[in-house]
Amino acid sequence: MYELTINGLSKQQFLDQYWQKKPLLIKKGFNDFIDPLSAEELAGLAMEECVESRIVTNHQEKWQAHHGPFEDFSLLTDHHATLLVQAVDHWHPEAAELLAPFRFIPNWRIDDLMISYSTPGGGVGPHLDQYDVFIIQGAGKRHWRVGVAEQTLNEVIPCKDLLQITQFEAVIDTVLEPGDILYIPPGCPHEGYATENALNYSVGFRAPNQIDMLSSFSDYLIDNELGKQRYSDPDLLLTESIGELTQAEFTRIQSLLMSQIQHTEQLQNWLGQFLSTAKHDMDLAAPDEPYTVEEIKELCQADDIVLYRVGGLRAIYQLQPDTLLLSINGTNYNLPLNQLDDAKLLTEQTQITSDQLKSSINNQIFMQTLTTLINEGYWYIE
Repeated sequence: MYELTINGLSKQQFLDQYWQKKPLLIKKGFNDFIDPLSAEELAGLAMEECVESRIVTNHQEKWQAHHGPFEDFSLLTDHHATLLVQAVDHWHPEAAELLAPFRFIPNWRIDDLMISYSTPGGGVGPHLDQYDVFIIQGAGKRHWRVGVAEQTLNEVIPCKDLLQITQFEAVIDTVLEPGDILYIPPGCPHEGYATENALNYSVGFRAPNQIDMLSSFSDYLIDNELGKQRYSDPDLLLTESIGELTQAEFTRIQSLLMSQIQHTEQLQNWLGQFLSTAKHDMDLAAPDEPYTVEEIKELCQADDIVLYRVGGLRAIYQLQPDTLLLSINGTNYNLPLNQLDDAKLLTEQTQITSDQLKSSINNQIFMQTLTTLINEGYWYIE
């Protein structure tokens, strides 16, 4: 297990002083850091059809991005090349453990773990992201420059897959060594180049924009045959100009639209589905034969049984007036309010022991839900 130290700051002090405010260099954020996987293992993942990967090269100032899966790694040259693999936490349990130290940020905000391997000079050029990221240095060294968000930047596109920017003024200019961590808030320009063969781990956070959310909410209304109330104006008055959309009509239309967003239960149901849906494929572990509820109860009564959550699974809960809404990978489940502790187990823990579940055996709704989750492959018994 990795233990995070933040320059002598408490986690709340970090949130108060740095989170979404300014970048931070965390020297020896992980003491005695050991890479959870090798460059060869990362390359193996990049050969899989279901895994998103890229190789970025920069030879003689000519940038190119190549998308996987890869049959060979001739593009990964001895210099100026980088292999990037997305959502490694979905496929590699040991690498997924790197997310645990950062879970003082709410679970729904964590996106995925991207891992890169670079040869000397390798990088993706100066750029900025619209989300928070912690970058952990693994084996090797990498030279990083990071700037603050409040500066004028121009976008350049030397390669259509790389949204790079012009050079910027840096407030952090350093070489990271194993265990060092960079925290970079949204909109802060940064660039990193390996000074020797190097592994880097990027813990990214979700930051959905208004377009993403409104588009998804519209799909939810369509799928559930909601939002069908039509505009009406039974108190219509004669107007001096038939070409004008009056302020009263504007307000009526605005209220018609807002009535959907202000419907709390409806919005929570959509939000549960939206925020718990995985962006990438997951390595599900469905049993060969589905379990019955009674079989799951028997397992909970046994000793030394451990349930493991598959990598990349998104799980959240919301409290409603009369029920508890549990959302797992885009599906909502309703639990009684008195089963809050059970919901916390499923949304906060990556491993659950049978001892932790013994007190829940008589909660029939929870047992049915747990059985469904195991049969879907979201939780598995090793």
